[in-house]
Amino acid sequence: MTDSFDVIVIGGGPAGYPAAIRAGQNKLTVACIDEWKNRDGSTAFGGTCLNAGCIPSKALLESSELYHRALHEFAAHGVTLSGVGFDVAAMQKRKAGIVRGSTQGILQLFKAAGVTPLTGHGKLLAGRKVEFTGHDGAKRTLQAKHVVLASGSEPMPLRGVAFDGERIVDSWGALEFAEVPKRLCVIGAGVIGLELGSVWRRLGAETVVLEALDALLPMADGAVAKEAARHFKKLGLDVRLGAKVTGAEVRPDGVHVGYSDARGAQTLVVDRLVVAIGRRPFTKDLLGEGTGVKLDERGFIQVDDHCRTGAEGIWAVGDCVRGPMLAHKGKEEGVAVADMIAGQYGHVNYRTIPSVIYTAPEIAWVGHTEEQAKAAGRSIKTGSFPFAASGRARAMEAGAGFCKIVADAGSDEILGVHVIGPMAGELIAEAVLAMEYAASSEDLQRTIHAHPTLSEALHEAALAADKRAIDIPNR
Repeated sequence: MTDSFDVIVIGGGPAGYPAAIRAGQNKLTVACIDEWKNRDGSTAFGGTCLNAGCIPSKALLESSELYHRALHEFAAHGVTLSGVGFDVAAMQKRKAGIVRGSTQGILQLFKAAGVTPLTGHGKLLAGRKVEFTGHDGAKRTLQAKHVVLASGSEPMPLRGVAFDGERIVDSWGALEFAEVPKRLCVIGAGVIGLELGSVWRRLGAETVVLEALDALLPMADGAVAKEAARHFKKLGLDVRLGAKVTGAEVRPDGVHVGYSDARGAQTLVVDRLVVAIGRRPFTKDLLGEGTGVKLDERGFIQVDDHCRTGAEGIWAVGDCVRGPMLAHKGKEEGVAVADMIAGQYGHVNYRTIPSVIYTAPEIAWVGHTEEQAKAAGRSIKTGSFPFAASGRARAMEAGAGFCKIVADAGSDEILGVHVIGPMAGELIAEAVLAMEYAASSEDLQRTIHAHPTLSEALHEAALAADKRAIDIPNR
């Protein structure tokens, strides 16, 4: 086997494996190194996203939502059921099958693109050399013309709360529960915390979410966050804001979680505790001496706008560099870098990266919130349209939420789009495309949307920005 490649990618997650595939498509010789190990000791490409994050969480979210709908929605459709139940083991088996199919699919894609997969640890050395250590401990030194660092991220620990892998777990552990805990606490009301809390709450867990910040979803549009809070409360999620966790201890009667809020010191006793306060870049033993690659004060690899590290031929993409820790952001960076290495054009528009929270209703947005646009001194106009006025949404028994557009009052350029409601993660794609082409709200107004569809809500929101909506009163 050759020890010299045009490109070596360290990391096989959603940033690394697309970089390797595109480099192979560009007729470069490529190796992709990944050290992921599952809890049964098996190796797999795909990183956290495919193995312990995006994909398995969506599988459980879908299963739990179907159960919740069967209990609370089907009767409205005239569908009567008796003896509705669920089987956690079957849900977990289905989830594992989806994950296994996804990760094995990467190996087939590697084969088609001519990528050499290497399972083990990769460490960058000076002179664009990479020390590869297999899981058997054997070491080899590889040489590359270019190295792409895509080492990803890991769950952030919380001081005073030690993981034990059983009663106190991270987000991966929360996806592996063999039974529904009677009492569950999730620390962190971000994307991961709300999704995991939703899964187990739907299945019957008494769920408390502790959030240190005084505001829910501060990164989202204010109106969206307010609507989301209403629906989380309706679901039965007990979200406590301004709750700063001080420690946790496992005792015979449960996990005792200490926190402080406006009322002073508090104690909560639960069966399981999930810590989901965020993620940090994973760069453990990634860089040898003399590589020229630098980390910032938060541990991220320093790169320029094109993911160059400043060291010749060394690039970095995904969660280990600045920007939102989103799989699709990392994927686009990996593809762009692989194209630039091949002498082609590569670019990532960081202004049009969508975000999605897969709760029910779903939440999605792209661009500026109304609050951000105003803080930037922009003169804006906004338009909103409720799904309650959408024929398609009502037919789906999914009339919660709304679409909202933020546009420049002068130029009419769309600055941001925010959706909370059915299929928000799919609807946001139209907004992303519109903003990629610097579309105006009038462009969306003049675009014909099929009827009846959920996408009409976005069309009507654009019309509402100019008080020209058809299906709601204009104010």
